[in-house]
Amino acid sequence: MIPSPTVIVLYGGVGSEREVSLRSGEAVAQALRARFAVEAWVLDQESLPAALRPDAHIVFPALHGSFGEDGQLQALLESAGIHYCGSDAAASRLCMDKAATKAIARERRIAVPEAMCFDGAQAPLADTVIEQLGASLVIKPADQGSSVGLHFTEHRSALGLTLSGIRSGNWLIEQRIRGRELTVGVLHGAAMGIVEIVSQSGVYDYQAKYTPGSTEYHFPADLEAAVEAKIKDHAEQLFDACGCRDFARIDFLLDGARPYFLEINTLPGLTATSLLPKSASCVGYDFEQLAAELVAPAIARFQSGGEV
Repeated sequence: MIPSPTVIVLYGGVGSEREVSLRSGEAVAQALRARFAVEAWVLDQESLPAALRPDAHIVFPALHGSFGEDGQLQALLESAGIHYCGSDAAASRLCMDKAATKAIARERRIAVPEAMCFDGAQAPLADTVIEQLGASLVIKPADQGSSVGLHFTEHRSALGLTLSGIRSGNWLIEQRIRGRELTVGVLHGAAMGIVEIVSQSGVYDYQAKYTPGSTEYHFPADLEAAVEAKIKDHAEQLFDACGCRDFARIDFLLDGARPYFLEINTLPGLTATSLLPKSASCVGYDFEQLAAELVAPAIARFQSGGEV
């Protein structure tokens, strides 16, 4: 029998979400140590650690944003023949692109906010945007997470000021939907509990996510059975259609009884108080049990000699 591999938790990274990743990596490594041989390695550059061994290691990428969630790390692991947890390079690249995932949702008749994309070097005029989408808007990078770079505008002058400060990158402007903020974890293709996010400020931005006491979480969310079933069905459809594997977290806004898909997080935050563990707790997993479930498919792939 092939011996169990050592789980290498890669965390930190060089992107804007490094601090979040450091917390996720330390928490998940600690949870995994109850059942597995684990080493936690802080990543400080966009390359694979030289000590990684395909015959002895699997990687848990506790990285968020660039070189972690965008498929770059996954592509390097695949090239090196190293088994790892979570979605593959193609699905990771796809899910970091909010516009591309929304296009897939539309193909499946899953509602999404009306939106337009633009290159930061050629930002559109405020009047053009308002003519197409109205004045109540959300502006965000099309390929970042943790609400980095998120802006809300309600009138032309604020929109113009925000657009004038954007110089580069891929951006998305969406109609603002004033609904209930919901998220649901998907594990092995099956939706878990739905979590409702209630921010004191009314905006679930970076500060609301990471400032203690600024946000309440209700899990499982108090929803009508038909609405809950629809959101879970949409989450499972999107997980499958985007080629995700192992686990993900999928965000929605609920306007009345109509859910709007926002985005897929292929490497969501993983401290004990993060959203994915809250979702998992609704179906009976504590954090240690969830961590074991997150790595189980990669260990199975390692031991069977299958895809990395």
